[in-house]
Amino acid sequence: MHEGLPESAGALARALRSRELSAREAALACLSRIEEREGTLRAFLTVTREEALAAAQRVDDRLAAGEELPPLSGIPMAVKDNLCTKGVRTTCGSRMLEHFVSPYDATAVARLREVGGVLLGKTNLDEFAMGCDTGTSAFGPTANPVDPSRVPGGSSGGSAAAVAAGEAFFALGSDTGGSVRQPAALCGVVGLRPTYGRISRYGLTGFAPSLDQIGLLTRTVEDCAVLLETVAGFDPHDATSARPSPDGLARAVGEGVRGLSVALVRESEEEASPGVRRELLRAVRCLESHGARVDELSLPFLRDMLPAYHILSAAEASSNLARFDGVRYGFRAPDAENWQELICESRSRGFGLEVKRRILLGTFVLTKERYEECYGRASRIRAATSAALREALERFDLLLLPASPEIAWRRGEKRDPISLYRSDLFTVPASIAGLPAVSVPFGTEKGLPVGMQLVGRAFGEDMLLRAARVLEEENA
Repeated sequence: MHEGLPESAGALARALRSRELSAREAALACLSRIEEREGTLRAFLTVTREEALAAAQRVDDRLAAGEELPPLSGIPMAVKDNLCTKGVRTTCGSRMLEHFVSPYDATAVARLREVGGVLLGKTNLDEFAMGCDTGTSAFGPTANPVDPSRVPGGSSGGSAAAVAAGEAFFALGSDTGGSVRQPAALCGVVGLRPTYGRISRYGLTGFAPSLDQIGLLTRTVEDCAVLLETVAGFDPHDATSARPSPDGLARAVGEGVRGLSVALVRESEEEASPGVRRELLRAVRCLESHGARVDELSLPFLRDMLPAYHILSAAEASSNLARFDGVRYGFRAPDAENWQELICESRSRGFGLEVKRRILLGTFVLTKERYEECYGRASRIRAATSAALREALERFDLLLLPASPEIAWRRGEKRDPISLYRSDLFTVPASIAGLPAVSVPFGTEKGLPVGMQLVGRAFGEDMLLRAARVLEEENA
């Protein structure tokens, strides 16, 4: 973090309560860091300086009055720019929503503001969260803070970069097919996709609603557990919101892995780069040395899940984004002569290339001629593979595989969309099945971070974070 600031949100919380630091000092230090780094990183699309300082002052006033505050009070944070923030732009990284200001907060954002979280601003993302390298944003790409010539991953690359660069202590992202875990791996931070329904999606701009889940990016596993306890929980505004309580997650983090059974996914070992494979095998030895039993498990359908995911997510995106027509929502072409031209011109100018590509794919697979061959088949693959993953997790407590097959690549190195999509190979399975998964930094390849991924049972984030903590301590 910035000189003079603690490394983690938990350590900062203790410093605030002991009055070693004020919330205002912490906010100013992060804002200074943003000013220093943003010329290179471009992690933020909007910085809310005055709002942040006002929120920090309110926390300082309450602490001075002797109030006992929640653990995230006064902690500087960032929010991915596809989550609604009242009074602050929410662009989704698109010209289509360049000037949109939400009249309400997403539930996850509201819960953080309620406990005194200090919003520093909104982070960059692939347009409408469609991308793997935060390069499809209409407002320019984000750089990886470890090596600015390389990508930070995507689509939550701005959030991951902000946390990794010390610009924020934690950030919210969204994860459809891996958009929190993959950038976490490439930037060297912790990235959690919770169980589908664990965190309310109210206020999240939809990409593919049956797959979308708000995710968390933090510097430590402990911070991740505390953040999840804060933002998770039932929300009547979201029909998919689940009722299981997240309480106790932070207490469980340090319980270790003795007696747990872990499955090393064989196909991930075969598909990973040499350096990632080396760290994967080291992770196996680490878990075994702490008392876990690790066995190999073959998931031969792993490669089938990626094309199925892209068909299903594109189909949902095609339907979702139909609302942006220049009539009710989004950018409106100024010189259209009739309503048909208005819709065509507004969508042609408002959407970028990758979004158009996915809309076209989604529309194609939903046509009468292709529906059964494409969408129907992908749906059956999803059902069968999800059942197989759940069955595997009846035999094992956790699955182990890398979060990304490779380390961060140089910007412009991958020009073929198919090669970009492949970076989600190891993250898509948990997304399709709605299972919780976490990426934790574990080793390096060529000096760049490698992320190990653990997948758990539905609402089994406690066990997931226990194992992640063991890997984190080994990596320290």
